Amino acid sequence: MNKIQSNKGWLLVLPVFIVVAFNSIIPFMTIFNYSVQDIFGPGQRVFVGFEWFEQVLSDKDLHAAFFRQLLFSFCVLGIEIPLGIGISLLLPTKGWSVSLCLILLALPLLIPWNVVGTIWQIFGRTDIGLGGAALKAMGIHYNYAGSYIDAWLTVLVMDVWHWLPLVILLCYAGLRAIPDAFYQAANIDSASNWAIFRHIQLPKLKKVLVIAILLRFMDSFMIYSEPFVLTGGGPGSSTTFLSQSLTTMAIGQFDVGPAAAFSIIYFLFILLICFVFYSAFMGDGSNES
Repeated sequence: MNKIQSNKGWLLVLPVFIVVAFNSIIPFMTIFNYSVQDIFGPGQRVFVGFEWFEQVLSDKDLHAAFFRQLLFSFCVLGIEIPLGIGISLLLPTKGWSVSLCLILLALPLLIPWNVVGTIWQIFGRTDIGLGGAALKAMGIHYNYAGSYIDAWLTVLVMDVWHWLPLVILLCYAGLRAIPDAFYQAANIDSASNWAIFRHIQLPKLKKVLVIAILLRFMDSFMIYSEPFVLTGGGPGSSTTFLSQSLTTMAIGQFDVGPAAAFSIIYFLFILLICFVFYSAFMGDGSNES
């Protein structure tokens, strides 16, 4: 007997779609309107076409911030994804210790971004901070306020500490979703732990890893509060990322037109990279059973 398919279920999603569309399309139209105008004051606007886009694309300071941002995001992915997979494999699978480990791991995710920056600002101080004082006691010269290398590494470690639990929880959920039949078959074949990971766990984690990579890339590429609170973008401009450059342009300098053009380019680049990531990792994964 043939079943008649009905698409009426989409009507339940329609209200959410309308709200999301209203909250995204209307602001985007406003930003695009600002990006093609030179605003002198209320009611005083001049159409300039794509002049602001050309100005943003030729700004050398933004080029430097862009490459810092790319380097930071790829460092975050290169550390958090392998480390998240490794830790998730070590977590217990049965008993009360599972809940305890998951709760403790999730604690950093509950801390607001600006508070994370404040925590690490104090933690890294050599006079009152536990981390800074420990490095000083070991004879390591550490000063995130004066050394761009120390500042960069501190921001990177801070982001890993804050968001690594998300990757771990995603990978752990993916591992627990693998049917026991696969492990039973591997035991019958006397497969090693590496063989189980290579041929069972890693392939089954593919879609979960795509989600983790996309989430962490988008969030790391838009990082703002943590480095702003910790270093203020310094020393110099070593930790000034694109989001801080955009905020300075829009609010500090009140260059509404260039800031609007910058935000559109920012958005389109993130969208492009996410599409490339998804296409590269998924491939023909839609045909998997």
